[in-house]
Formats: sequence, C-alpha cells, structure tokens
Amino acid sequence: MAKEFRTASGLPRERVYGPSQDPRDADRLGEPGAYPFTRGLHATGYRGRLWTMRQYAGFGTAAESNRRYRYLLERGTTGLSVAFDLPTQIGYDSDDSHAMGEVGRVGVAISSLEDMETLLDGIPLATVSTSMTINATAAILLGLYIAVARRRGIPETDLSGTIQNDILKEYVARGTYIYPPGPSLRLVTDVFAYCAERAPKWNTISISGYHIREAGATAPQEIAFTFAHALEYVRAARGAGLDPSAFGERLSFFFACHSDFIEEIAKFRAARRLWARLMRDRFGVTNPKAQQLRFHVQTGGVTLTAQQPDNNVVRVALQALAAVMGGCQSLHTNGKDEALALPTEDSARLALRTQQVIAFESGVTETVDPLGGSYALEAATDALEAEALRILDGIEERGGALRAIERGEIQREIQESAYRFQQQVEAGERVIVGVNRFADDAEAPMGDLLRIHPDVERDQVARLRAFRARRDAAPWKAALVALEDRARTGGSLMPPIIEAVSSGATVGEIAGTLRGVFGEHRETLVL
Repeated sequence: MAKEFRTASGLPRERVYGPSQDPRDADRLGEPGAYPFTRGLHATGYRGRLWTMRQYAGFGTAAESNRRYRYLLERGTTGLSVAFDLPTQIGYDSDDSHAMGEVGRVGVAISSLEDMETLLDGIPLATVSTSMTINATAAILLGLYIAVARRRGIPETDLSGTIQNDILKEYVARGTYIYPPGPSLRLVTDVFAYCAERAPKWNTISISGYHIREAGATAPQEIAFTFAHALEYVRAARGAGLDPSAFGERLSFFFACHSDFIEEIAKFRAARRLWARLMRDRFGVTNPKAQQLRFHVQTGGVTLTAQQPDNNVVRVALQALAAVMGGCQSLHTNGKDEALALPTEDSARLALRTQQVIAFESGVTETVDPLGGSYALEAATDALEAEALRILDGIEERGGALRAIERGEIQREIQESAYRFQQQVEAGERVIVGVNRFADDAEAPMGDLLRIHPDVERDQVARLRAFRARRDAAPWKAALVALEDRARTGGSLMPPIIEAVSSGATVGEIAGTLRGVFGEHRETLVL
C-alpha cells in the first residue's frame, strides 16, 4: 500500500500539482522525471530518495580530516566531500618550498598513498559515496583512491563518487591550474575513458558553476559559462571516441545557491531544461539519463559575512531551502564561521542539522517541484533560460569556451559583474544585513574558531620524509619513467598514474613528471 502524505494538520498532500493538460506546456514544463526535466529528474522527487547530505570538509593532516569525516557520518551525513590544501591542488608535496605556509590550511594535505590510506581509514568505500574537489591533479588523487580500494580488495566497479576534474573553470575563476589547456583536457578525457571501462558508478567530472558564481558571475552567467565549459568537455570526449549517449550519464554539475530565493530556484529549473535541450539538439542524445542535469549545490560562501556571523545561519537555511526546492541531488551547507575560518565541529554540525530540519520537518520534500506553476517562478525560469542561452550562443559563435578563455573574455565578464555588484553594495543599492545596513556598534564576540597549528606542517613534512625513506626506490622510479614515456608518446595516462602511486611515487613527483612534458600554463592578462 502506497504511503499517504499529509500536512501537519492532517490534510492530504499530493505527489505533484500542475495546470490542466495544456499542450503548449509539454515542451516547456513536462512532467517530473520526463524531458525536459524542468520539474525534476525523478517522478517521485524526494519521496523516493532524499538528496545526499554531503558536507565538504578537510583540513590539517589526513588523520585530523578522517576524524571529522567519522564525526559527520556518525551525525547523519550521507556522503563525504573532501577538500584538499593548495599544495595538493597544484601538484606540490608538503615539503616543497612552494608549499611553505599552506600545508593543511584550506584543506587536507595529501602527498602519498600512505596519506590517502589514513584519510580513508575506517570509511566503507564500497557503500559511502565520496566527492573529491580536485582539478589539476584530479587524475592523481583518483589514482590514489583506486589504489587504496585495491589494497582493501574492493573492486573498482563498486566505487561510487565524484571527482571534480573541471579544469576549464580554473582558468577563469580559481587559478589552481598547472598545465596548458590542451594537456589538461587530455587528462580529463583519460579519466572519462578509464572510469567508463573500469569504474562505471564513478562520476568523472563535476562541471562547476559554483566557483564562477563565487568569483562574481550573475545567475545566467553561471549557467552559460558552466555549459560553455561542459560543451567543450563533451566535444573533447567525443573526439576521444566516447559516445555522448553513454558517458553523458556520468556527467555531473556543481552550482552555488545565493540568497535571491525565487531566482535561485528558477536557475536550477532553467539549467535542467537547457542542458536536456543541448544534449538532445546539439549532440543527438536520446538516452534520457544522458540528457539529465544531475547537480550538487553548495550554499554561497561569498554571501557569508564576518560581521554578525550568526546572520549566516539564516542565509544558509534560506539558500539550502532554495536548493532543495530547485531539485538538487546533493547539498553542502556552509558553517556560520566560514567567513573567518574553516568551520568548527559545532558549526559543521549546525550546518548539517539545517539540511535535516528541511528534510524531515518542513514538508517540502513530499511534493515534487512544490512551487511549480507559480507565475513568478515560471517567468523567472523562462527569463533565466533565455538569457543564459543568449550568452552561451555568443561564446559558441566566437569559437567556444577554449578560445574565449585564451582571449580572456569569460574572465573579463565575470570581473565586470563582480565590480558592478560591489558598486551596488557600496552605494547601498544592495543591502547586506549587518554590513551596509543594520550594523551594530557593539557586536557579540565570535566563539572559538578553528585554527591550524604550525606543528601540523612540521608533522606532515616529517611523515612524508619518513615515507620516502621507507619506500623501495626501483619501483616508483620505473613507474615515473613509464609515465613520462606515456605522456610524450600518447595513450591513456590513468594506468601509469595508478601504477606510480601504488609503487610509492608522491603527488608532487607525478605532477612534476607531467610538468616536464606538458609545461605550465601562464595566466592570460585581462585588461
């Protein structure tokens, strides 16, 4: 017998609400779970399955981050999301001179297979989905993850999770690139091909609008620039012999959610519809699963304020509710103290509880697309789709995202949007509560902040050097020679990368080997 859903007052609540069957709405709205997926990917919405509550975490050493992951899992997190420190992100070991002062600061320091084993100690890799926010060194970190699984006897076919692996947005919004775009795209497509054959449950890319939005883009720019990058990845994968109707199922996306409630819900609905149309009309994809826009959401880090940080709890709750109303597949909620430091355990728990209150107390999960049909929401959805498509078509007509990146066009547009927004804040045209209005002369003091002690770097360096001293030199040196040869002569880089990490080569040694072949990218000057 099907479960009955009722309001808190005992009145019936239907699975989905909609207008009378007007044929004009068929291609614009459709039904939940059906093309063009405006109203959601699944007919049952969250009645069938809640979103994954995937709290992003990582700091200090692998052992410290492992304790945080266990803490979150014990309190109801349903998926892990790993943050790596800057040296790991750009391919330097913790004892490299370039890493000094940054080890473990904005994420966990991972230099070796031993570090990865410690990070994942006690985590059931066959049942817990893991997301890794890593790009330039994505292939190496995925190789480490696979090597740990092999040591535990876990088949790669059982591994589920996501590797961000979105290098193009690094050139326009973040800056943690290493190699030029060409070799970087080769690494991306090598991950696509390897996982399609060996790890079919793994999402091989999370194409990120989040960092684009955080850098200053508007909502339609977030959609357009993200999809411009996505089209480049689809073309590159197709050029490598992969079928969009097959690998399209493993594409995933990552968006920000800011505080304009109606616009943010509409953004997710518009993006879902536009992506389905792009895959169908531009690549001939008829497989519904390959047309679907599956996405993770993180509440807006840039919207958090150091002033009156308790206000951030309200902002995060509002943004998380918008993400849920927009139909996200997984969600991270920021801690209230993240404008000042990495979140403490207490603020991370409160952020998780925010998701759980929405999931189990609000009632919004019991109806698919609960605001669908709202005049304001449908108008905003249509307007966002039209504006995003206008921007995207302009990029495509001028040669696509790669050429736009090389010319600095996308970077310039993001910078201009960020500048306009800041002008509006400073003029008081946009209100930031506690910053440019309702600021208190005497604010309540902030509680304890998470601080990374200098000993963390010293201890991590000591462990890394001890690891190097213990390893057998011949296997890892031979593996690096084989990797260099593969990089020069062609062929997939994933097998030699996995062999290198399994033989004891470090992240910095592998990235350095590839630097020697591919060179390093230099940022385009944007005027």
